[in-house]
Amino acid sequence: MMHDMLQQAANNAMAMGPTVLAQGMNLKRPTDVVRAPALSVDDKRAILAAWASDFYAVDSKPALRQLPGTEPVSIDKVQSALKELDRRYGF
Repeated sequence: MMHDMLQQAANNAMAMGPTVLAQGMNLKRPTDVVRAPALSVDDKRAILAAWASDFYAVDSKPALRQLPGTEPVSIDKVQSALKELDRRYGF
C-alpha cells in the first residue's frame, strides 16, 4: 500500500514537472521550447529531457513522446531540439 502511494506521488511529480515549467507558454513542439525567450537554458533542458524520457512514451508507439497538452512527436525531434540547444549555447 505504501509503495503504491509513493509510486503514485512520483508519477504525479514527473507528470507535472515539465508542465509547470511550460505553463501558459503554448509550447507545442520541441523547437518551441528551444526558441522560448522566457525560459532559461536549464529550464529548456529540463523540459526537453523530460519530454525525451520513457515516461512520456506513447503507449504501443515507443518512438513517439507526448507531454500533456501537446501532440505526439518523434523522439528524433526531441533529440534534435536538445542538440540545437547545445549548439546555440555552446555545450
